[in-house]
Order: sequence, then structure tokens, then C-alpha cells
Amino acid sequence: MESGRRKGFNGVLSSLSLLCVILDIQLDGVLGATHVEIEQHLEMGRKLLAAGQLAEALSHYHYAVEGDSKNYLTYYKRAAVFLAMGKSKSALPDLTRAIQLKPDFLAARLQRGNILLKQGNTQDAREDFETVLHRSPDQEEARDQLMRANKLEELREEAHAAHHRGDYSTTITVLDRVVELSPWDPESRELRADCYIRLGDPRKAIHDLTPTTQLRNDNRAAFLKLSILHYSLGEHQESLGHVRECLKLDQDDKDCLSHYKQVKKLSKQLDSAEEHIEEARYQEAIVKYESVMRREPNVPYYTNKANERICFCLVKNKMTAKAIDLCSEAHQRDPRNINILRDRAEAFILNQDYEKAVEDYQEAREFDMENNEIREGLERAQKLLKLSRKRDYYKILGVNRSANKQEIIKAYRKLAQQWHPDNFREEAKKKEAEKRFIDIASAKEVLTDPEKRQKFDSGEDPLDPESQQGGGGGQGGQGRPFHFNPFESGGNYHFKFNH
Repeated sequence: MESGRRKGFNGVLSSLSLLCVILDIQLDGVLGATHVEIEQHLEMGRKLLAAGQLAEALSHYHYAVEGDSKNYLTYYKRAAVFLAMGKSKSALPDLTRAIQLKPDFLAARLQRGNILLKQGNTQDAREDFETVLHRSPDQEEARDQLMRANKLEELREEAHAAHHRGDYSTTITVLDRVVELSPWDPESRELRADCYIRLGDPRKAIHDLTPTTQLRNDNRAAFLKLSILHYSLGEHQESLGHVRECLKLDQDDKDCLSHYKQVKKLSKQLDSAEEHIEEARYQEAIVKYESVMRREPNVPYYTNKANERICFCLVKNKMTAKAIDLCSEAHQRDPRNINILRDRAEAFILNQDYEKAVEDYQEAREFDMENNEIREGLERAQKLLKLSRKRDYYKILGVNRSANKQEIIKAYRKLAQQWHPDNFREEAKKKEAEKRFIDIASAKEVLTDPEKRQKFDSGEDPLDPESQQGGGGGQGGQGRPFHFNPFESGGNYHFKFNH
């Protein structure tokens, strides 16, 4: 029995020995094939890198690194591709690994030192430059970069001192030089952004903070600050975008979540108000914008924007007096806003105050000479002013420009009865009545005809021969200012008015 056990044990050993031999043979074959493949990937990576096809080159270097994790040159070459792609943070681990595999690899140390310097890590950068100079004292680039690292530390100390004493302009000036030396240092950009905010220049603060969201891992603070800055400028969509990025990093971040709810609610109100305007539901839009002002009374952009749009809606609803008052208040808050000037001008036109309408359009034109809407509005207001000095059919009938056809006919009948020439005996008064009666009839003719009324509202008198010659319209160039004169045939004129 013991003999049988020995035979069985010896058989197992023989089988294991044979398996090891087979595995060794197979492994040699695999390693040999992998070495060839590695060389092929390296060659393809080199060619693609030279051709500028960086993403494709990178994929080949990935394969090469996976195939041979002990080759320092492979890591160095992949780092070069990362740098060419602008991915310095990805290049850094590869350079460090190359140095670990070959500590005297000076090119990798110099390249890593350059990256660390640009990131503002002067301590580690200095160590790399000093190591290079220790092994190669004549290395000029390392010497120059070491001097830059020392200068960078001096400048940063100077900037922090200026910031501490509240001299933000000087801080910015110094930090401009710091950022030139270390453009990938988030701390310097964040400090400069703080100075811009304190000096009331949020745009430049945004410009500095934006890259820090990529330069620093999990930079929720920067995303939140960017969201708040955009919000203060009235850019609620951009604000939403940044605060959402913060919540992607941590959905439970209390500050970002609180701000998100605030921006989301305001954004919804603004979008809803504009939808109402697009659907010509102006009163509902006014209610929404009034709600916006109550929600954000301390953010000037939103109160100004709300007043601007309410002004627009009041004009569209032909609430003339209220529109003029609110537009004037909005203009005082935001005097260079051409939309407010345009809308107040339209309110003045509705109020038949054409001189003021011209003044508002002229002022808006000074702010934006290229705006076609303002130019056309000014031309129309000037025509209406000129026309009003001749004959204003609305004033003749004593109706507003927003009067409907029924109101116009009612006013016409009342005035026609009042100024009918049969009501007057004295010749002078009868002559005056004839003239007034003709004007009343002309006003009724123009204002009850949609096409003629539209021409008149655009600054053209459809019954004026001179206007028709210029506009090529209505009367076909006839010299008659209206269709008929009820008094041309002499004294027998009698009219009956139905009430």
C-alpha cells in the first residue's frame, strides 16, 4: 500500500514537472510576441505623434506601457504625448515613474520640474532642477528654471503681503507676473479672482476662476463661486450650469444644493415670464416679473430686467400712462438701456406725444447706431411728429391711438352732428364748420379703414397727395386729399345720423 502511494506521488510530480515545462515554453512564446508588439506600438505611436494625431498615438503608448511596465522610456514617451495634448496632470505620474525606474534620467527630471513650476510647486520643482545641476552643472535650462522658481516664491510673498494690507490693485499687478511663471497654479488665480471681486470686476474674476475647476481636483468651491458670480450678473443659465457641476462632485453639498434651489426657482420664473410674452399674455408676464423683483430685490440686474420687461408689457397692453411712469423709473435705474428707451418712445406715441418719442429714439440711437429697430422707430416717430403738425386724425376725433372701430365711429357721429354746417347761420362760423366737418369725415375714413389706418400709424397720411407720391400708395397719385367733398356741389347737404 505504501508502495502504491509512492507511485502515485511520483506520478503527480512527473505531471507537474511536465506542466511547468509546457508553461515555460508557452510563456517564452508569449513574451517574445509581446516584445514585438510593443516595438510595433512604439513605432506607430512615434509616427502618429509626428503627424499630430495625438489621441491615436496615445492609445499605442498605452498598449506599450501595459506590455512593458519596466521600460522608463515608454513612460517618458507617453508623458510627451500627454503634454502635447495639454494634459500636464496626466504626464506627471509617467515622468515620476520614469525617474523611479531610472533615477539619473535627467530629461525626465527637467521636464517634471518644468511642470511642477508651472503648477506653482516651487519646492519640488527646485529639487528636480538642483538634481539636474548636481549631475550636469552646465545645464542652462535647469539653471534658468531654478532662478524662475526662486523669483516665483519672492513674487508670491509680495502678492500675499499686498493682499493682507488690502492693496488689491498692487496684488493683481504682482499676481499677473506670478501667473506668467505658474499658469497652472490654481491658488494664484483664486487669489487674483478675489481681488477682482473686491474691486467690483466680476467678469475678470470669472475668467480667473474658470480654469481652476480643472486645475484643482474636486474644486466645488470654485464651481459655487462661479455660479454666484454669474447669478449676480443676471446669467442664470450659466449659474445653473456651474452649480450643477458642483453637485455632480457631491450631490449632498449643502452650500451648492441651497444655491441650486435658489437659482432654479428664479430661472423658472424668468423662463415662464418670457413664455407668457411670446404668447402675448402680457399681464401674466407682468405678475411673474413682479415676483422676480420680490425674490431678488438686492440683485440690480434682476430688478432692472424685470422693470424693463414690465415696461414692454405695459406698452403692449396699451396701458399708456402707467407705461410712461414705469418706463421712466426704469430709465433712471438703467439710463443706457435702449430697450427701455424704445418702449417709452412707443408709449409716448400711444399718448400722441411725438416730440418726446423722437427724443427717446434719438437717445437710444446714440447708444447703438447699428440697431435697425431703433433707426426704423426713430424714422416713424419723426414722420408722426411731422404728420401731427399737419393733421392728426386721432386728435380730430378725440380718440386714443388704441381706440377700436366702434369707438371711432361713435366719436365721429358725435362730432359730425356737432359740426354739421346746418347748425350754423353766420357765414364765418359756417365756413369753419365746413372745414371741421371735412376733417372729421376724413378722420373717420382713414381710421375705419385698416389699410389706411396702418399707413397713418406708420407716419404716412393716406389722404395727403404729397405723402402718396412718396409712398406710392392708396390714392394712385390723385391730387385729391380725400374721396369726396360733401360741400363741393353747393348748399344742399343734409345728413341723417342714427344713434
